[in-house]
Amino acid sequence: MVTTPRLSIDVRSYGADQGADRHDFAQLVLPLSGTLEMDIAGKGDRLGPSRMAFVEAGSPHSQMSDKPNRSLIVDLDPIILEPEVGDRLIRQPFVPLPPAAGKLVDYMGLLVDGGAVSADNLRLWLPLLLDSLVRDPARPPSRLAPLLAVIEPEPGLDWTTGMMAERAGVSVSRLHALFRAELDTTPRAWLAALRLKRVCEWLALSDHPIAEIAYRAGYADQSALTRAMRQSTGLTPAAYRRQRRESRHKNR
Repeated sequence: MVTTPRLSIDVRSYGADQGADRHDFAQLVLPLSGTLEMDIAGKGDRLGPSRMAFVEAGSPHSQMSDKPNRSLIVDLDPIILEPEVGDRLIRQPFVPLPPAAGKLVDYMGLLVDGGAVSADNLRLWLPLLLDSLVRDPARPPSRLAPLLAVIEPEPGLDWTTGMMAERAGVSVSRLHALFRAELDTTPRAWLAALRLKRVCEWLALSDHPIAEIAYRAGYADQSALTRAMRQSTGLTPAAYRRQRRESRHKNR
């Protein structure tokens, strides 16, 4: 007996929570209009035209809404999914719909509403949708890249947040927002980490006196560097240098 993988699609609306459901096939929930609350194996999120959900086969799930809503529901055999795609959707069951995926959902919604969708339509459409869902979006150009390229070679200069903001052509508050958005840190914390990174490199790879390294990295004196090193690594600059050199000697 020859069996074919399950693949079907329809439009459904949801109301009050009917309790958890589970089934032996996977499911894509692709909202066309309205919103609904969905829980998948204890993880909850709100779905709408810009956010969809993937239900793994056998996973308990429930959904509810107190407003009008319509969603495309794709029931599919997990064997249809490429392993990498399936694993990624299982790890992240709630997925934002990028513009290309949104257009594909709208297109299929029109076909289903018009009764014009065929098995061939569905088989051709699904790979395009999945590809648009899991493809890594192109990252916008970094607003901080030009500034970081200037600071990194000269971390020891007296870089204040005001100077950084002026160099980047933004306000101080906007500079903080950019650092949070792109690097998840503050300008001051990023600069402190960069200075310590350079210090560690110079201690390990050069014979420069520690006091000179402290000055080149922007510390007021050797004592200030020692405090920063102890807080970050638990070692003094001299101990760090000694440890790194002993490690290189053992690995030769």
